[in-house]
Amino acid sequence: MNEKLKVYDEKMTKSMHSLHSELAAIRAGRANPHVLDKILVDYYGTPTPIQQVANVSVPEARMIQIQPWEKSMLKVLEKAIMTSELGINPTNDGSTIRLIFPELTEERRKELAKDVKKKGEAAKVAIRNIRRDGNDAFKKLKGGDISEDEIKDLEDELQKMTDKYVKEVDKAVDEKTKEVMTV
Repeated sequence: MNEKLKVYDEKMTKSMHSLHSELAAIRAGRANPHVLDKILVDYYGTPTPIQQVANVSVPEARMIQIQPWEKSMLKVLEKAIMTSELGINPTNDGSTIRLIFPELTEERRKELAKDVKKKGEAAKVAIRNIRRDGNDAFKKLKGGDISEDEIKDLEDELQKMTDKYVKEVDKAVDEKTKEVMTV
């Protein structure tokens, strides 16, 4: 791969990673510990991910169990989960927090599918913006030590790369939508 294209390939790869982590946080009927990834708790004055202050497990298909390493963290964890966008009330038995995921309604599934599509569109926009930045950078090379044919080749390669990543986004969105809509 051309050195000039490598930068844009890396940026597009980062956009894909970002999309995958966002999609992983969307719950699809089953308990998935990744829904907790974006929730931070105050651990001695430092915002810290839940996985770094507690043991997170999935003992059943629709339950996440959170066992803090320090008892003092129970209330902090509970509050962080309640104020998050999870929409689930935690149950606290004095040593463990349990999150029980209700069965998703048809309406909720459709909402989640729309959300998945929205995140996919945002990823495509990001990828297309990277392509535009690349094309702008290539146009600025005109008149230098690079021919117009070489610039055209770079633009064509960047377009092929963009198409490849857009296909990947579509595939990821389709898979997640199928997962969300499956009862």
